[in-house]
Amino acid sequence: MNRLILLSAWMLLGLAGCGGSGGGSDPTPPPPPPPPTPLSKAEAFQFLNQSTFGATELEADRLIVMRQEAWIDDQMTKPVSLQLPHVQSLPLPQFQFQLQADRVDIWFRNALHGDDQLRQRVAFALSEIMVVSQLGALSNAPYALADYYDILARNAFGNYRDLIDEVTLHPAMGVYLSMLGNEKPNPALNIRPDENYARELMQLFSIGLVELNPDGSNRLDGQGQSIPTYNQEIIEGFAHVFTGWTWAGSPSFEQARGTRLNQVIPMELWEDFHDAGPKALLNNVSLAAGQGGVKDLSDALDNVFNHPNVGPFIAIRLIHRLVTSNPSPAYISRVSAVFDNNGSGVRGDLGAVVMAILLDEEAHPAVRTDQHGKIKEPLLRLTQLWRSYDATSISGRYPINFAYIVFGQGPLQASHVFNFFSPFYSPPGEIRDSGLVAPELEIATEYLNTFVTNFMFLQVFGLNSTNTNLQDDDVFINFESEMLLAADSDLLIDTVAGKLLGGEISTTLRNEIAGMLALIPETDTTVRAAEVIYFIVTSPEYAYQR
Repeated sequence: MNRLILLSAWMLLGLAGCGGSGGGSDPTPPPPPPPPTPLSKAEAFQFLNQSTFGATELEADRLIVMRQEAWIDDQMTKPVSLQLPHVQSLPLPQFQFQLQADRVDIWFRNALHGDDQLRQRVAFALSEIMVVSQLGALSNAPYALADYYDILARNAFGNYRDLIDEVTLHPAMGVYLSMLGNEKPNPALNIRPDENYARELMQLFSIGLVELNPDGSNRLDGQGQSIPTYNQEIIEGFAHVFTGWTWAGSPSFEQARGTRLNQVIPMELWEDFHDAGPKALLNNVSLAAGQGGVKDLSDALDNVFNHPNVGPFIAIRLIHRLVTSNPSPAYISRVSAVFDNNGSGVRGDLGAVVMAILLDEEAHPAVRTDQHGKIKEPLLRLTQLWRSYDATSISGRYPINFAYIVFGQGPLQASHVFNFFSPFYSPPGEIRDSGLVAPELEIATEYLNTFVTNFMFLQVFGLNSTNTNLQDDDVFINFESEMLLAADSDLLIDTVAGKLLGGEISTTLRNEIAGMLALIPETDTTVRAAEVIYFIVTSPEYAYQR
């Protein structure tokens, strides 16, 4: 029947077009649109370095066939690679902190081999916005951290409102920012609600310190001054909202204790310890007294979620983590608009936001400028190398538990709630003088750069498949195919540059490598191959994400 209706409609349209007479002729149909310009390998690498834990030639070939939008759609259907089931499957050690190494191990497995690469990359970005960390009060809570990361992964393409609800009630966040066990005021005992989570929810997770325009610029008052988003009264209002919550399944509020089981269960409300009074929130909103802790929490999170700052705030931070450190105001505005409305009237659709970020014209500009691209996070330099050269170990494990020492960062291993680096960091010199930022350079100290360079040297020259003395947990790479080409300098350079740079290598870097190869006998295939890989993975061209 639908087919008949459509046919009738087409007939009516045809009659209308010819004035109802039978003497007209059908108009010439418009020519089909031209096929899209094929993606180059370099363009595929650029996109995959924004959306995965490192471009590989195999995935680049797949992307070239699928194109970006279909690839994103496909990624969003992939099952979530989780951490908690793996950590829970392991024997319970004498001390729970010993499982942190296993938590980091499964993070690397998912980052390197997970089919849901885009989801895992976005989860990592979210983990750098809504920070909790192993370094501190959660050192003995591996289950909580694994489950917290899993909620970031599960919600990576979900709704931001659902995400902040789960983040707020997760015990990992409750412990880290001291909402867990927060109780209503008691002047007789000098008890006042803790303000920690109230501050960071607003400052770091949602709206920032000053009101923003949709393009991310500061809104100004009549005197040309930035307008604060909140004051002390509002901080106290939210702090009072976040009272009465503690470990689930506890015999009482005072006797609540964390266990292996309730580390992964949302916190539970004890109404007697929740402040029942009125509370001042954002935008001159006040919560009525006596409506209960669950309603208070829901209304308060709605209040944050609907603040106009959230769109540009989240847009800037996700663009920073995925694409570029210096997005234009127009880029921010376009992504912010998608956060406000995904095209179907839905606010906070993170999947739509991620797609808007990755498909925007500024994510793949026809002409690059200093504004485009970003420094790769040190951990992403490692994962790209490992993905390109099939890194594994005899045991199958990736025991890099102290990645934050070598690389300045590790999964849920930030040194403070402000992440590994500030989104506003601008190193002195040319970058700062140009009014640009480079957040990742905040941890690029001489100490860290030396550690990373030395690690890459050890990885390439020592921890590779030609080493016959590898230990079970040594993560090694395989470049035996490059060794077969080692006698041909140009072919060797082209091959490695193809794997690590998408084929884009400067004449300067090529000549430096060729000069080194001229000093090494053609028969020393291992060293020749290793030198080319080492030169590239320690080069500025590799450290720069186009």
